[in-house]
Amino acid sequence: MPGIDDTLTFKPVRIAILVVSDTRTFETDTSGQLLADRLTEAGHTLADRKIVRDDTAKIRSTVQGWIADPEIDVVITSGGTGLTGRDITPEALVPLFDKIIEGFSVVFHQVSYQSVGLSTLQSRAVAGLAQGTFIFCLPGSTGAAKDGWDKVISFQLDSRYRPCNLVEIMPRLMEK
Repeated sequence: MPGIDDTLTFKPVRIAILVVSDTRTFETDTSGQLLADRLTEAGHTLADRKIVRDDTAKIRSTVQGWIADPEIDVVITSGGTGLTGRDITPEALVPLFDKIIEGFSVVFHQVSYQSVGLSTLQSRAVAGLAQGTFIFCLPGSTGAAKDGWDKVISFQLDSRYRPCNLVEIMPRLMEK
């Protein structure tokens, strides 16, 4: 049965949060704050947190800096995964991926469907691996951040989750 095995040791990871928005500030950013709160409550380290406008170059350069930083294991973005002209997070970040984690989108949509029904079709949530750093791109709503963290990402970033999790493969991500 899948779940947390309390006999195992929890291993915290270092996570950076990027909120992609033309309108939010740290005072009004509920989704980024929710993610920051959730990950620290879980025992992980908030390595960095930024807000950038919907600009491909700014999104990409911010995440590239985090990918290059050995003190960051995971990047979670919130915002810019929709269908409007300003929604460009996947276009900015998927070219950086060495591998796409296709199952993330599938599972996220299953979870999201339970919350928002067919409106989940409007999300292009995606995840991948870039130079040994996991990247998860979530929609910008607080509900999507909550669903993404609480029902998907938190389990895969918990070293005690069985039958397997992403933390246990981190030492092998850069194998040749």
